[in-house]
Amino acid sequence: MAKKILVVDDEQSIVNIIAYNLKKEGYEVVCAQDGEQGYEAAQTEDPDLILLDIMMPKMDGYEVCRKIREKSSVPIIMLTARADEVDKVMGLETGADDYVTKPFGVRELMARVKANLRRTEPAKETPKNQSENVLSFGELDIDVDRYTVYKKGETINLTLREFELLKYLAVHQSQIFTREVLLEQVWGYAFYGDVRAVDVTIRRLREKIEDDAGKPKYIMTKRGIGYYFVS
Repeated sequence: MAKKILVVDDEQSIVNIIAYNLKKEGYEVVCAQDGEQGYEAAQTEDPDLILLDIMMPKMDGYEVCRKIREKSSVPIIMLTARADEVDKVMGLETGADDYVTKPFGVRELMARVKANLRRTEPAKETPKNQSENVLSFGELDIDVDRYTVYKKGETINLTLREFELLKYLAVHQSQIFTREVLLEQVWGYAFYGDVRAVDVTIRRLREKIEDDAGKPKYIMTKRGIGYYFVS
């Protein structure tokens, strides 16, 4: 069954180009031209991935992303016409998994779509009653097969990128990783040295899994070097 992609952008020419190329790759495409339509479509269409512009009428991309994240962990790639660091950081803080700066190359965009969709496949293909690959650390359980994290038995809603970062640190517990290494291992091709992406995602993770984000007991900082996980 074809993956469904929701494209939310108020520039019709951009929507047409993206939709055309997505369809060529075999995806089903749903389009929306403002933030409110995009948010509604995210609820009703159940997309596998969302391409979301930032500057739009009625509701900007940050607010749409924030509202979607209240209910869903669907991969979200932000589309921004500006390369400012603040735009990228704000997108990550609202829960985006990735971003692409306009003007972008079609090959780059398709590669990002494929990479983010690929990360969701194990979670959808593994039956719930057959998940055995669970990492347990006291009150925290990381179900690797189902891409799910539990704290005290309660599900914690993480984005795909947050989960991947937590899993990588937990699998290599006690090993200290620089931001650059984490970018390479977790983000792959995507961020081209944007080490702030690591800091923002670590902060969001701590807010979700730690009892006190200011005094973490799982994700630790090695000042001047990077981050590591302890149990």
